[in-house]
Amino acid sequence: MTTPDKQRSAAPGNLDPVMSNRFQLAIDGVPIGWFMEVSGLEMVVEVESFPEGGQNGFVHKFPGRTTWPNLVFKRGITQDDNLMAWVRKSSGEGFAASKNKLARPTGAVSIIDHQGHTLRSWSLISPFPVRWTGPRLSANEFVALNEEVEVAHHGFTTSTTASW
Repeated sequence: MTTPDKQRSAAPGNLDPVMSNRFQLAIDGVPIGWFMEVSGLEMVVEVESFPEGGQNGFVHKFPGRTTWPNLVFKRGITQDDNLMAWVRKSSGEGFAASKNKLARPTGAVSIIDHQGHTLRSWSLISPFPVRWTGPRLSANEFVALNEEVEVAHHGFTTSTTASW
């Protein structure tokens, strides 16, 4: 017997919350890596207020500039070198080799379900790495080794690709 909750979960167009723990970053369609945590997916619209003379009961409010904070990606250390290759290309000698001109790629952050389907994706506009933090190394502790990369960008759009 199927319960009403199970019927609703299996229905197309289901609006239940998405549960996932796999997040992928891709730059120009090339997978950079899988991450256990992504923060900074937000946008803020500044509000400009204009008091109107003679109208003391309220203030007019209009949308102003939109800003997006940097994204921070965290993951365990892997043998894959795509992340560090991208960081090297965007900084130091890699940046100097391109005559100090930063390539403005496209990027995508995607939520991947347990079956490998993309549930939602955020297309990043002109992303580039601005900080990389390596693992804290200590012979006195037995802990997972993690790395972190911070990515600046000029905003994003979002899309869903699944029929859930």
